[in-house]
Amino acid sequence: MPSLLLRLSALFMALSLSACDDVPHFTKAEPGEARSGGSATVRKTDQNAFSLPSANLSPTRRLDFSVGNSFFRSPWVIAPSTTTARDGLGPLFNTNGCQNCHIKDGRGHPPTPDSDNAVSMLVRLSIPDAAAYAKVIEQLGVVPEPVYGGQLQDMAVPGVAPEGKVRVDYASVPVRFKDGTEVELRKPTLQITQLGYGPMHPDTRFSARIAPPMIGLGLLEAIPEAAILANADPEDDDNNGIAGRPNRVWDDAQQKTVLGRFGWKAGQPTLNQQNVHAFSGDMGLTTSLKPVDDCTQAQTACLQAPNGNGPDGEPEVSDNILRLVLFYSRNLAVPARRDVSSPQVLAGKSLFYQAGCQSCHTPKFTTAANAAEPELANQVIRPYSDLLLHDMGEGLADNRTEFQASGRDWRTPPLWGIGLTQTVSGHTQFLHDGRARNLLEAVLWHGGEAHAAQQQVLSFNAEQRTALLAFLNSL
Repeated sequence: MPSLLLRLSALFMALSLSACDDVPHFTKAEPGEARSGGSATVRKTDQNAFSLPSANLSPTRRLDFSVGNSFFRSPWVIAPSTTTARDGLGPLFNTNGCQNCHIKDGRGHPPTPDSDNAVSMLVRLSIPDAAAYAKVIEQLGVVPEPVYGGQLQDMAVPGVAPEGKVRVDYASVPVRFKDGTEVELRKPTLQITQLGYGPMHPDTRFSARIAPPMIGLGLLEAIPEAAILANADPEDDDNNGIAGRPNRVWDDAQQKTVLGRFGWKAGQPTLNQQNVHAFSGDMGLTTSLKPVDDCTQAQTACLQAPNGNGPDGEPEVSDNILRLVLFYSRNLAVPARRDVSSPQVLAGKSLFYQAGCQSCHTPKFTTAANAAEPELANQVIRPYSDLLLHDMGEGLADNRTEFQASGRDWRTPPLWGIGLTQTVSGHTQFLHDGRARNLLEAVLWHGGEAHAAQQQVLSFNAEQRTALLAFLNSL
């Protein structure tokens, strides 16, 4: 009987969509749809679902994955230390290990009111762009706050003052569905207290960012640039209200401007550079690409603190460690989808398309034949992201530019694995700052180019909303 009711429900919703002739109505799963990461997809869906190697890695290659995993998980220590392979933490930092932010390789969260440190949420800092900073903007995408730099670091080694403390408070924002159901969203207010180096620039811009999940990053890196740019429509030439734009960012290794695809505003071009900047900003660790500690000229104790560089100037994170961490982060597998043939999930998928969500959350790509790792090549993947920037409206705006991203722009985040957030991370806090406490709240915060999609969802009845969430939770 429950199965019959579900089928009748799916039929009812399909009929209710019949007026939308250009919207596909899904009655069965697509071939291979459950394998979101192609041949690299893994089947486990428990609390370790985001921590597994690509399913098509050979046993020998899994050894490199395990070694990279050890450097990702283990804490770094303050220099000088007898543990020379892992010393050099700080002097200023946000955490002492990658895994502390990307808990179980999953999603971070905002600090609770009683938290001593933000840990898995960081705060970006900058001041308004100006012509005098043209070279800085070209290479960093922003003008860092003069005293505190580009990222607030709320922890420090002994003898060095932390930069400050982060607190997040919330105000209620009511939203009403067409059927009268009311939902209360929460709008965050960021507070920075206990500043360690005096007042900040009066025009400082702040942007809170939680750590995103680590799965499928190598597959995203393997999407051909042409395939990403094919979805760009910066002038909205097709008049559908969606104007996806690529971010163009600085590549430290190539010393030139290239396509950005990683980070909340697509501010990083490669996974290696993303890792390098995380080592530097989050843990105060030097690499061959960023060989100097992340201290500003005003932070003299930071500049004078001991470091973990080798006797011949080797960085704290050796090129070999960096290579192993890169291999690990490239090969964290995407879990398989669940219930792809469920009538309710298929009805929710139709509603996803009716709302127009697929216009930004592009379902499918094929990775390049010359991917950095052979296991990631020629894979049909389903990340549900176009990796482009979109204006998400004033409600989500951080008013902070980053390269070509405006203060209202955000890169479309991939949706694969999103239904396992509670299982892996122990919470369901979404969006760039974790303000949404569940997927429905995340959808309702969409504005700007996604305003029409949000309005469609607000018109859905309870049964349709349940089906939409069933689809999202199947991803």
